This record gives sequence, structure tokens and C-alpha cells, in this order.
Amino acid sequence: MQKIVKKNLYSNLLAIFVVYILLNMIIFPKFYIQQTFAGITAWAINVLPSLLPFIFFSKILSSLNLIDKITKIFQKPFKKLFNTPAISSYSFFSSVISGYPVGAKITEELYSSGKITRTDACKMLSFCSTSGPMFIIGAVGAGMFNSTLAGYIMFTSHVLGAFLNGIIYRNIKVKEFDLEFKQIEKENKKLDISSIVLDTALSVISVGTIIAIFFVIVSSLSPIFSLLPNNISAVLSGLFEITKGCIDLSTNFSLFMATLIGTFIISFGGFSTLLQTQAMTTKLKLPIGLYCLQKISHALLSTVIAFVLCCLFL
Repeated sequence: MQKIVKKNLYSNLLAIFVVYILLNMIIFPKFYIQQTFAGITAWAINVLPSLLPFIFFSKILSSLNLIDKITKIFQKPFKKLFNTPAISSYSFFSSVISGYPVGAKITEELYSSGKITRTDACKMLSFCSTSGPMFIIGAVGAGMFNSTLAGYIMFTSHVLGAFLNGIIYRNIKVKEFDLEFKQIEKENKKLDISSIVLDTALSVISVGTIIAIFFVIVSSLSPIFSLLPNNISAVLSGLFEITKGCIDLSTNFSLFMATLIGTFIISFGGFSTLLQTQAMTTKLKLPIGLYCLQKISHALLSTVIAFVLCCLFL
């Protein structure tokens, strides 16, 4: 009975919020068109150039069964550190190079092709769901914070935090879907370029849609945020969408504090990234509660490392 009441309450609150956004869009159409365009622009500049080719070529590699041979050299270190197969190194390095949500998508591809179990995938997402240097060092550090050094500190802290996070979750176990897993494995034996192209396009478009929608959501919440101090409003914006949040951090905090909070926000990923990851891992049926916990611990670990590095170098 309580579950039904809670579900109805959440549905009603969501309906009220959606109506609120729609009314704002009707009253201020120009403003919301601009915010949607800003979201699409952020996706096109920061996400699309790396996300599209990585998803496309990773799907080809998964279909050709070449990844196992390429990643064999990482079998011992990744098994010892993270208790995951050698192939998890492919997801990790791809994520670190390319950024959100490439790691999640590749992890889902490995699961779909029968190369890893669901437990392996959930372990991997604790350290294979990261942002990349193009965004952290280039866009945030050099661009928004006007400090390449701050960008390197955030990126180093972010990656080291992911490593430590993977070690923490190395022994987790989740429910396996054996029948579904075997069926998926059989379905992915043939290389189908047309299907790969279609899946890649749908994936990148879904990510762009989520980013644009969250720009609109944050803009809709701006009247509420405006009642709060600017620094708190900037942090809240980042917890929803990291690009917009980092822009706000650059104008409301000192470089030291902006670097620390930026590290936390980027490592957590924001609700936008959480939704992107869930969209990328539909076949995996990701336990969203576990993933949220992993991202929070990643954010905390990265922030502690960033604090030490900021004290030493910034």
C-alpha cells in the first residue's frame, strides 16, 4: 500500500513539474529555444566528436572478437585490482580518453556480445564511467576556469578516483540473467554494419536529447535557484548538468574552490549523465541505486585527491 502511495505521489509531483515547464515554455518561448540550443551546442562541441566514432568502432571491434586479443596484456593487473576480466581495460581506457558516456556504452556492448557477465559490467561501471581530457582540461580547465593547471589537477584526481573506486567495488555481486545473457550472446555473432550505424546514431542522438532537456530543466529551476546565494545555485546547477554547472562555478568561486567543486561535480556526473548512462545500458538493466552510490563515492574520492593536489600545486 505504501509503495502505491509513494508511486502515485512521485507521478503527481512529476506531472506538476512537467506542466510547470510547459507553461514556462509557452510564456517565454524565445528563452527556452535559446536554452535548448545551448544544450545542443554543448553536446555537439563536448560530446559528439568523441562519442560517435568511439561507439561506432567499438561495436565493430566487439563484433569481430578482436578485443580479447588486444587486452590480454592487462589480464593480471585488472584481475588483481578490480576483479574484472582483461577486456575491462578496453572500456576503461576508452572512457578515460573519450569521456561520458562512452565507458558505459562500451561496457553494455561487451555485455551484449557475451564477453562479460552482468556482475562484471556493474563492477566496471565503478571505474569505467568517466569524463575525458577534452572536456576536463580543455573545456573546463582552460576554457571556463582559464587555468590549464586546474584542468590537469581535475583530470588527474578524476582518473585516480576512478581507480580507487574500482578497487572498492571489486567484490560486489548482482543478480545474473542467464537465459537473457545467452540469448543476447547468440544474437551478436554476425557483423552488421547497417545495424551498427543505426545504433550509433540513436545512441548519440539520445545523449544529445538528454543534455538539451537538462539545460531546459535547469533553466526552469533558475527562479528557485535565484532565491539562493549564487555559489549554492552554481553547485545545484552542476548536480543537474555538469557543463552548465562548471560555467557557473567559474564566476562564483575562487580558482581553488572551483577546482575542488568542479572535480566533485564532474566525477559525480550530474543527473544528466546518470540518465545518459541508464539510456546506454538498457540491455544490462543497470541497478540505478548501485550506480548512484558508485558515482557518489567516485566524486568523494576524487575531491580528496584534488584537495591534496591543489594544496601542492595550485
